[in-house]
Amino acid sequence: MVIVSAKGLVKKYDSLCAVDGIDFEIGRGECFGFLGPNGAGKTTAMRIIHCYMPPTSGEVKVFGMDVTRNPGEIKARLGVMPQDNNLDPDLTVFENLIVYARYFDIMKKDSTPLAWELLDFVELREKARVKIDQLSGGMKHRLLLARSLINSPELLILDEPTTGLDPHSRHAVWGKLNYLKSKNTTLILTTHYMEEAENLCDRVAIMDSGKIVTVDSPSGLMSMHGGRLEDVYLKLTGRSLEG
Repeated sequence: MVIVSAKGLVKKYDSLCAVDGIDFEIGRGECFGFLGPNGAGKTTAMRIIHCYMPPTSGEVKVFGMDVTRNPGEIKARLGVMPQDNNLDPDLTVFENLIVYARYFDIMKKDSTPLAWELLDFVELREKARVKIDQLSGGMKHRLLLARSLINSPELLILDEPTTGLDPHSRHAVWGKLNYLKSKNTTLILTTHYMEEAENLCDRVAIMDSGKIVTVDSPSGLMSMHGGRLEDVYLKLTGRSLEG
């Protein structure tokens, strides 16, 4: 079953075309990755999917609903883990989850046990009563993940979910995401980490200058083009993932 589809998706900012006529489909239970360096258009595509901004032209549907016509219904069924930390520093770890649950009309009697369950999932129960500035970077990422799951989303969107993390924290987040995959949660992520794409993604869309160059599984791309994913990206785009 198709959860997300895009046809002729275009997003322009004045004279800049950030997303240039892309097409893709994402199935239920799939982990789909947008792979590319900063400026490739992957974050813009993600923001359109989760109704943060409208497309300039083209069609994007999530759960069979148009993102421009049904943003409220779509947002109620998805979770978003942003790249940047936007946790409330004035609240404790536990309070951040309880307050966020209100956006989904989840009553406190229901959000309290759910918050404890999510803190157990991301291994932060012992930090429940501390303020955000007392957390390490890895802990903040795990809390962002917990918060994105507060409404039990069918679709989870993750923008560079492990950027800036040390290897141990990165692998901890990967473990949680792989568990969610095993429970048939659909995941969409942006990344420029090759190892991340290989560990998590069923398929990746290689993006460059607002266009999708190709879509395939990481293993399929490496088998077809030879070498590592870094080498495949360079071969297909003429650019490294650093630039």
